[in-house]
Amino acid sequence: MEAHVEKILEVEGLKKYFPAGRGQVVKAVDDVTFHVYKGETLGLVGESGCGKSTIGRTIIRLYNATGGTVKFKGKNVHELKGKEAKQFNREMQMIFQDPYASLNPRMTVADIIAEGLDIHGLAKGKERRERVVELLRTVGLNEEHADRFPHEFSGGQRQRIGIARALAVDPDFIIADEPISALDVSIQAQVVNLMKKLQREKGLTYLFIAHDLSMVKYISDRVGVMYLGNLVELAESQELYDNPLHPYTEALLSAVPIPDPAVEKRRERILLKGDVPSPINPPSGCRFRTRCPKAMDICAEVTPTWQEVRPLHWVACHLYQEESKNEVAASSEQTS
Repeated sequence: MEAHVEKILEVEGLKKYFPAGRGQVVKAVDDVTFHVYKGETLGLVGESGCGKSTIGRTIIRLYNATGGTVKFKGKNVHELKGKEAKQFNREMQMIFQDPYASLNPRMTVADIIAEGLDIHGLAKGKERRERVVELLRTVGLNEEHADRFPHEFSGGQRQRIGIARALAVDPDFIIADEPISALDVSIQAQVVNLMKKLQREKGLTYLFIAHDLSMVKYISDRVGVMYLGNLVELAESQELYDNPLHPYTEALLSAVPIPDPAVEKRRERILLKGDVPSPINPPSGCRFRTRCPKAMDICAEVTPTWQEVRPLHWVACHLYQEESKNEVAASSEQTS
């Protein structure tokens, strides 16, 4: 990955809890810290319900944060008001997961794409129409599609319309929330290649949220792995796939098919036992310990620290913390 210097997004200790009745809360995102460099793609992966989509929606202010901070270009996004908030809404856009639910069925494609242009006063009349047609062509559609309604399109075409809508206001940062999961496999590669092409041409920065590990590796410069509201590992894409440190990351990657029968046959598949615990009452210490094949006593007692254990490779696991190793060694000497 090329050297990045400017951090466009900084997430520090982010928390998002939802009320669950009887005084309980769902800890959807709990103390997550990471940053995104200008011009890169940061992939975010994990099982369904791990909180990755909630992170995206909290960053873009669809949800208010319960705790922590989100800084975009140095400004706390949850404190923005007036003109600053409107400017933020232009600079950061989102591509939603479901192309069938994210487009208003009562609006034409032209009005859907131009909604941002109207809100921010970027184009009117003939210029507005020309801009819509330009955006349609950018995402591989035609002018004739402008006056149709969403129900007249396939899923892949709808997602292209969603991308065109996001691009309309010339954003710097796009959150792509599982943008290909609802699409046929044959269409997924087209959409991802389109996103990569647009990134090169427009200098875009992406937060790419998905659960398809092979696709995330293809598009991302760095990849973060989430489990039950926590970020457990973050590294450059190739480094993470070649040298996973966290036992959960190892298990996830062991499930990715390898297109070489000889290699696939030799590879050991790591099967996790049990179900994902409830985010209402997560396990003490390390949240993955109830399913971890390498769990130690300390994992139930102490929450692992988020730390950089190799250059640009972050992990939250007691296996890589000197304090944990020393404590394990001391306890072993006492029992012997």
